[in-house]
Amino acid sequence: MDQRLSDLLRLLELERLELNLFRGQSRDIGSPQVFGGQVLGQALTAASATIDGRIVHSLHAYFLRRGDFNAPIVYEVDRSRDGGSFSSRRVTAVQFGEQIFNMAASFQTPETGLDHQIEAPQVPPPEDLEDALYYGQKYLAASPERVQMRFETAMPFEFRFVETPGFASAEKRPPLAHVWLRAVDHIDSDDENLHRCLLAYVSDYNLLGTAVLPHGIALFDERLRTASIDHGMWFHRPARVDEWLLYATDSPSAAGARGFTRGNIFTRDGRLVASTAQEGLIRVVTPKA
Repeated sequence: MDQRLSDLLRLLELERLELNLFRGQSRDIGSPQVFGGQVLGQALTAASATIDGRIVHSLHAYFLRRGDFNAPIVYEVDRSRDGGSFSSRRVTAVQFGEQIFNMAASFQTPETGLDHQIEAPQVPPPEDLEDALYYGQKYLAASPERVQMRFETAMPFEFRFVETPGFASAEKRPPLAHVWLRAVDHIDSDDENLHRCLLAYVSDYNLLGTAVLPHGIALFDERLRTASIDHGMWFHRPARVDEWLLYATDSPSAAGARGFTRGNIFTRDGRLVASTAQEGLIRVVTPKA
């Protein structure tokens, strides 16, 4: 397996300290704090470890404090309820004695029912598009070192942007974006909860930046301060993250130094497999001399 993907899978292999207590390590990807998708993925992994025979169908999370990637994160799972068809879990992530994140997740025994969905957007296939590294090398040579590090760090997912990504252009345009994504190698597991944990991880990429697109400022501009506040996710149908998925995002509103974004994730044949929603801090500041 590709080393980048192998490293991510190891990151999701939490150490079990007690029946409902887990410990995870972190990885520096060039962001000022622990990547939010990592905490999402690890928290969902911890919750899934307390479930048998049920699959996560939704999660709702809040990012409370910046995580330090130089220290482990402890995840405590509260087994809120196990009903006839559904199980509910609450997860609290702690560093240095303080909560940095909490999440509620719901799991369901698989069953059939009514079935409909919206249509997938009509966009070019991933083979016709440039990889994210193309934009990183072309546009970010003069960017701060940690911004460049995001693209030099070996990423476990590859991204193909339909439109020019927000970090590569300050052009004002509607708050809509489409990006193809998939893991960099085959995953030798059909465990649906594992693929959903990985999908939660990658869902935090390319989401909040959609709220910046109408405002004529590039995503990594030194005047911009962004951070995820919360993250919601709903899993509709099975999917593999090692096959191409289309992430279609929009931003209905930005106000009060916050941006709101939504996303739908489709398989290549047009099945809607997951939806996301996120609100994040967006501030434009004057850099110090």
